[in-house]
Amino acid sequence: MKTALLAAAALIALSGQSFAQEKVLRFAHDSKADIYDNPNHACAVVFANIVNTDSNGEIAVELYPGGQIGTITEAVQMVRDGVVEMTNASTGSLAPYYQNIDVLNLPFAFADNGATNEVFDGKFGQALKADMEEKLGDVVVLGYPDTGGLFAITNSKKEIATLEDMKGVRLRTMTLPSHQAIMNALGMEAYPLAFSEVYSGLQTGVIDGQMNPIPIIVTANLNEVQKFMTLTNHLYSPFTLIMNKAFYEDLTEPQKDIIHHAAQSCVDASRGLSRLIEASDRGISGLKDELTITALSPEDRNEMRTVTGAAFDKHIQGSLGPDAVELVEILKAEADKANASRFMVAPE
Repeated sequence: MKTALLAAAALIALSGQSFAQEKVLRFAHDSKADIYDNPNHACAVVFANIVNTDSNGEIAVELYPGGQIGTITEAVQMVRDGVVEMTNASTGSLAPYYQNIDVLNLPFAFADNGATNEVFDGKFGQALKADMEEKLGDVVVLGYPDTGGLFAITNSKKEIATLEDMKGVRLRTMTLPSHQAIMNALGMEAYPLAFSEVYSGLQTGVIDGQMNPIPIIVTANLNEVQKFMTLTNHLYSPFTLIMNKAFYEDLTEPQKDIIHHAAQSCVDASRGLSRLIEASDRGISGLKDELTITALSPEDRNEMRTVTGAAFDKHIQGSLGPDAVELVEILKAEADKANASRFMVAPE
């Protein structure tokens, strides 16, 4: 009798647990599955570790790196459809679904990486989140992880230090009209090309150069087929960490707290690894032995900012609505404020 009662009690306990079934959260991205080599995967692994641990198994995060389930553009649609629950969406992958993501391509907006953190963690990041969630209707924005930091330009043709030097260089861009407008304004020949084709394009001379953050340049081995690098810092294009809205709304409040905490740590991990790669022998320290590296003078940078800013504003006003123009104005104001701030110095 005692044995039977114990068995029945165990069965009831197991039955009760079955009602509290774990939620499976599938996180897909298209980057290399190396936590020490790729900011995207570092972000995902940190997120998964925190959620899996802090939820006591109520939420099980499954990672699908390296484009296992498709391109990152397809992953965005899968998040919207609930096929997967999360992804780190690049600017280019969001563009087909959310045109206002183009406002992020404001050229020469940031003085340094610290300023980008302030802007995307603050008023502008919240405004972009609200606009994106309203227009898409089926995702929740959880943060803006780092893709590698501010952009540099590389090429195999000549050293670039001034606006005049940029003329005649065929430069690969994403398939974003704003990128093409910016590069053409600098006197370059913009050449839209899928990232998967960039290495071979540089190798064969189809394109002279490309633009990306330093961690992406080194992880894609683009330095092998380039001779010159210019630290232009002309663009900052973070990921957008998105989650399926229905999945998010089905979470309990304590579970949502865990998700937001994990998302913040995910963003921090991506930023930290990006800065480490930049400073390590995989970054500028190592690249200086392979490439001629040039930093822009403040005067040349301001000249480039003037010509590209006018082209960008014309593009936004002609291609997008007043809501996008308003987002750009917020971005400009918040970037100027962040550029003027100093770390650990109280405002006067």
